[in-house]
Amino acid sequence: MNAAPAAVSVVEYGARRALIVAGVMLAALMQTLDSTITNVALPAIQGNTGASSDESTWVINGYTIAVVIVIPIIPWLQAVLGRKRYFIISVIGFTAMSFLCGVSTSITELVLFRIAQGIFGAGLLATGQTILRDTFPEKQIGLSQAIFALGAIGGPALGPPIGGWLVDNVSWNYCFLINIVPGIVSALILAAFLRDPQGARKMPMDVVGLVLLVAGVGALQYFLSEGERYDWLSDPNILACAVIAIVGIGGLIVWELRFAKTPLVDIAIFGDRSLAAGVGLALILGAVLLGTQYVLPQYVQSALGFTATLSGLLVLVKALPIAIMTLALAPLVMRLDARYFIAIGFAFTAVSCYWQGAVTTPDSGFGIFVGSLVLGGAAVAFMYVPLSVAVLGAVPRERGGSASAWINVAVQLGGSVSIALLSTLVDQRAAFHQSVLAGSVNVAAAHLPAFPTPAMLASIAGIVSGQSSVMAYADTSFAVSLFAAMAIPVVFIMRKSRNDGVEIEFGG
Repeated sequence: MNAAPAAVSVVEYGARRALIVAGVMLAALMQTLDSTITNVALPAIQGNTGASSDESTWVINGYTIAVVIVIPIIPWLQAVLGRKRYFIISVIGFTAMSFLCGVSTSITELVLFRIAQGIFGAGLLATGQTILRDTFPEKQIGLSQAIFALGAIGGPALGPPIGGWLVDNVSWNYCFLINIVPGIVSALILAAFLRDPQGARKMPMDVVGLVLLVAGVGALQYFLSEGERYDWLSDPNILACAVIAIVGIGGLIVWELRFAKTPLVDIAIFGDRSLAAGVGLALILGAVLLGTQYVLPQYVQSALGFTATLSGLLVLVKALPIAIMTLALAPLVMRLDARYFIAIGFAFTAVSCYWQGAVTTPDSGFGIFVGSLVLGGAAVAFMYVPLSVAVLGAVPRERGGSASAWINVAVQLGGSVSIALLSTLVDQRAAFHQSVLAGSVNVAAAHLPAFPTPAMLASIAGIVSGQSSVMAYADTSFAVSLFAAMAIPVVFIMRKSRNDGVEIEFGG
């Protein structure tokens, strides 16, 4: 392996920095919007392509699996290609695949192009986060991460309302075609103004590590995505994926730490207790954030009959306080102990989710959710920026790419685990509540005649089923609330931050 060339400062000021920020944010927004905008379009995609429910879910699963596999090897790709070249290739590739997804005529084409889109899209967030960190001086790392958070967190919240409007008023195809203009503009700006802190260098490919990574992480993501559909370990394919995931990931850790001469994945960075603790909290953050963003649209559309547009607007309510609070908190994060911000964020999340579950009824309207969602949005702002600043501020700049990659892996995996568990919980609790409610119904209590008609019985069955569904979704809110509350003491395992505006340490 060739020695790494000496790193040069890429801190920018004035108009040049503003343009670089704009280019990076356009790329980040493309990726994060696409992660949720497609969820709203799935029913329309299924109807227009003639795909089954199982086939259409691979529009999301294929993309997610590709992203999770590629993110850990981004530092290696940056070293081989150079960070600037890799990022621009990612932007161009993502934009091109977005076009091909938008003009797809079959579900097979769409799934294949989505997988390719995920391969390119994986680099947009992790690399963009590192670029912004290096573009700002050390004393402004909080500002850089606050700006990045607007795309990383705000994008998924904007996806459902934009996707809902496009599906209801134009076509599902534009959920992908919407990326073309921002992608072209981003690539042109970055090509003209972005500088590379280190040039490309030759590095051998760790083939064993790559095989173990693809097998282990791919099997894990498939297990999480499809496990609930096929009743988890009772299905031989899901069981096989669980075994492959354990062997593959376990083998990857051992291989990269003990035997690989040029490790593909920087697992050794977890020897830094600061990063290890931060990645653990990012896992929890991903579980809370992405899990709730998945469940809410499902609930209001299936149980309450909201349109795609209305459910998207409900998610947008949560995005607005994220944007406002993120920028407001940025200067404070660099001066005060990061642990208190993160703890407040988890506390707000616990209250928000409990509040949402408590007001859930079969007749809940749009306005009933606004208060809990505003509080939930503020909670995300309190968690994301302090966590990013703490982790990136605790590692040397040359390892910032690895740190950012692991943060993004943790958020993605946390979301996948949460979605899988919450989906299972909804089904199980709905069956439980339906059994309890059905057992409590009798002719006298329901004010039915001695011999009710089939229509009367069907009406009662519908009411029981609807109430059971609502109660099940309320249970998921209570579960997330409890999980967030349990995370608060974990925050204070971290060591108090050194408020010098740069380094924040965790650990005992």
